[in-house]
Amino acid sequence: MPSMYWIKRVLIATSSIAVLVFLLALGTVHWMAARWSQSEIQGFTADHIPVRDGWDTRYFASGDPSAQRVIFIHGTPGKAADFAAFIRDPVDGLEMVSIDRPGFGGSTPQSAVPALADQAAAIEPLLVERDGRWPILVGHSLGGPIGCRVAADFPDRVGGLVIAAGSLDPDLEIVYFIQHVGDFGPISAILPRVLRNSNRELIPLEKELRELQLLLSGIRAPTIIVHGDEDSLVPVANVSFMTENIPADIIVETVMLKGASHFLPWRQEEVLRDAIRKLAGVSDSK
Repeated sequence: MPSMYWIKRVLIATSSIAVLVFLLALGTVHWMAARWSQSEIQGFTADHIPVRDGWDTRYFASGDPSAQRVIFIHGTPGKAADFAAFIRDPVDGLEMVSIDRPGFGGSTPQSAVPALADQAAAIEPLLVERDGRWPILVGHSLGGPIGCRVAADFPDRVGGLVIAAGSLDPDLEIVYFIQHVGDFGPISAILPRVLRNSNRELIPLEKELRELQLLLSGIRAPTIIVHGDEDSLVPVANVSFMTENIPADIIVETVMLKGASHFLPWRQEEVLRDAIRKLAGVSDSK
C-alpha cells in the first residue's frame, strides 16, 4: 500500500500538470491572436508615458493626433496588438491609442497588477482633452471593468465607454483550485510572464468587482454594451448586471450579437467601429 508521502507527491505532480494545462489553454487563443496581430502593427512606433515611479504604459497611436482620442484596453492575457486592426486602419476623424496594460507587453511593472484602481491609474495620463472632447474607452473582457473603473475614478475626463464582452458581475467569477496551484512559487516561476500575471489578476477579481460595483452609479460617460450570446468565457448574464448597475440614462445602446463568441475585437471589428462612431458622432466616410 503506498505511503501517504507518495500519495501527496502524486497529487502535487498531478495538480501541477493540470494547472499548466489550464493556464496554457487560457492564454493560447489570446496569445495566438496577439501573435497574428503583431505583424499587423509593425510600422508603428510604440511610445511610453510615465505613470508613477518605476511604472510606465506603452502604447501605439495612429489617426488624427489633434482629434478626440479612443483608448483600447485589452483583456487578460493580452496586449496592445489585440487591437492592431484599429491602429492599422483608424476610424476617420479620431486618434486611436492601444495600450499594453501594466504587467503585459512592453509596460511596467513586470509583475501583475490585480487592483482595478491601479490599472485605471495607468491609463489616467492618456486622458487628454481635444477641443472639449475627452477620450472614448473601449474595453474588452477584463478591459471592460478596467474601463469602467477609469470612468468611475475620472468621471469628468471620459467622453464615452464601449464595454465589449465585459466581465463585471462578481457573482459570475469562479476561481479554480488549479489557479491557486499555478500561483504557488515554484510552479508560478516556470510560467511565462503573460500567463503568470493573467492568473494573478483573475484570482482576486471577484473582490475587485465587488468594489467596482459600488462605483458604477458614478459613471457619467455615454456607454454602449456589446456582447455575444454564445460567449463561453464571459457569461452573457454579465449584460443584465451591467444594465442593472450602470445608470440607465447613460446607456446609449446594448448590442447583443447573435451567435457571437468572446473574441469581439477580431471577429466583430465593424460592430466596435460602429459603436465608436456613434459615441464620437462621426460618420463612416468609406
